[in-house]
Amino acid sequence: MKVVAINGSPHKAGNTYHALELVGSKLKMNGIDFEILHVGNKAIRGCTACGKCSRTRDEKCSITTDPLNEWIQILKDADGIILSSPVFYSGVAGTMKSFLDRLFYVSLSNGNFFRHKVGAALVAVRRSGGSSTLDTLNHYLSYSEMMLATSSYWNIIHGTTPGEAIQDAEGVQIMETLGENMAWQLKMREATKETLPAPAKVQKVMTNFIR
Repeated sequence: MKVVAINGSPHKAGNTYHALELVGSKLKMNGIDFEILHVGNKAIRGCTACGKCSRTRDEKCSITTDPLNEWIQILKDADGIILSSPVFYSGVAGTMKSFLDRLFYVSLSNGNFFRHKVGAALVAVRRSGGSSTLDTLNHYLSYSEMMLATSSYWNIIHGTTPGEAIQDAEGVQIMETLGENMAWQLKMREATKETLPAPAKVQKVMTNFIR
């Protein structure tokens, strides 16, 4: 089994990275492979709403100026996915938001290949805005019918300078507990996949507020 984490911070080794490493250490202790994709330092544009991915259904985004299409296949093959971001104006970092909008739309347009994977989100923040940022990240996971891994509190860790988050004792415990819980869910999913069939996928009903 493998978990792929998406680091949405522009800093490769900032507090978001350190939070991921705390989770990853527990996953690896449970025999689960762990990899971090650093997307926050890339030039990733937002979705243009062209709809091509839903027409071609080739698991690709029409924008080819960044590595998204390469990353799609890595994430599709993962058993678990972690979304992580620093807090920018009480929200997800812009590059990460652009990445997630396109990634999850391609997935949904191609049969929702993230469905029933184990997902988690975490946030690194200096002071406030963590809850609203975490909430935004969880929207992608819950809309995709993923199984959310949780911890003993909101998945938020505090720190300013790179590595300072390791001094947040409660934050460290939250991340380590998240790793243990995610490992358990992954193992449970693997152990029951032959004996407990997943719910059948249903055709989505689309409505709006006019009719």
